[in-house]
Amino acid sequence: MFRNLNPSALGISGHQSEIIELVLTYGFKGMDLPIEDFANRVKRREMPYARRLIDSAKITLGSFVLPIEWDVDDEPFKADLEKLPEYARMAAEVGCTRCVARVDPAGDKRPYHENFEFHRHRFADIAKALQPAGVWLGIGFRAAEDLRKEQAFQFIHDLDALMLLMNMVGEPNVGVLLDLWDLHVSGGTLDNIQNIPVEQILAVEVADVPADVPLAELTEKSRLLAGSASTIEFPATLHALAQMGYDGPITPTPYRGLFEKRRRDMIVKEVGHALDDAWKAAELTPSAVVAAETEAETATPTATPTEAPTEAPTEAPTEA
Repeated sequence: MFRNLNPSALGISGHQSEIIELVLTYGFKGMDLPIEDFANRVKRREMPYARRLIDSAKITLGSFVLPIEWDVDDEPFKADLEKLPEYARMAAEVGCTRCVARVDPAGDKRPYHENFEFHRHRFADIAKALQPAGVWLGIGFRAAEDLRKEQAFQFIHDLDALMLLMNMVGEPNVGVLLDLWDLHVSGGTLDNIQNIPVEQILAVEVADVPADVPLAELTEKSRLLAGSASTIEFPATLHALAQMGYDGPITPTPYRGLFEKRRRDMIVKEVGHALDDAWKAAELTPSAVVAAETEAETATPTATPTEAPTEAPTEAPTEA
């Protein structure tokens, strides 16, 4: 398994070369693929140009977010579904074979059983569209109780229900997006993880939980840096995943509002060191974090003048 950066989750942005520089500087081995931006780059300049910085930096790609809506009417869904194989082909060509999506934990459209069948059919169609390219679909859930308030119908918000949906989809390329924060908030434990066949764990996200706060009062704003509160036993969990043979991305996903008005390099440095501490505590491969003031041994790829945009924002945007 490898330390993975999702810039969007941290509220940072930048040109591809700038993001890759952050990945290499602060000890990450991979990053998530912004599939729609990447696809547009391929269409404008062809695949060799679009992938050259990724290849030269030897970056491992973690996952990409499902680029279509599924909880829509049949006609727009079918139209979007026709575009999905091309996205999957482009992602697979650069080695990104994990596509992730999250189900909403409640809604006003359908009662539980009707919604379950709706999602089962939609995810089956999506998995079939991804399968020719060798791409897997990882499904996740959201557990915070406030996301279910004032909604007419409850839906999936724990691992057992998610596993039932995943298994009922019935396609061989469907697995789990495992968010350790959501697992804890839903009442899950390490035992739940160890009961999942390792080949069905496609991506793992990490954030800590404040101590002494009832689970029912936790919100998405309660997502802390991994290990900062020691509420979730990250070293034990990472060690268990390694023992199981998990080989996918480990991605920090704290609440992005923690980093308001901070430079993106400082954000990635802090997040990287927090993950690195958990990595070493789990007695995994020694750290590869490079201090910000130390020059990287390998030159970082840079943008050519024809592709460089105006300077990207260096601060995390304020959460709306």
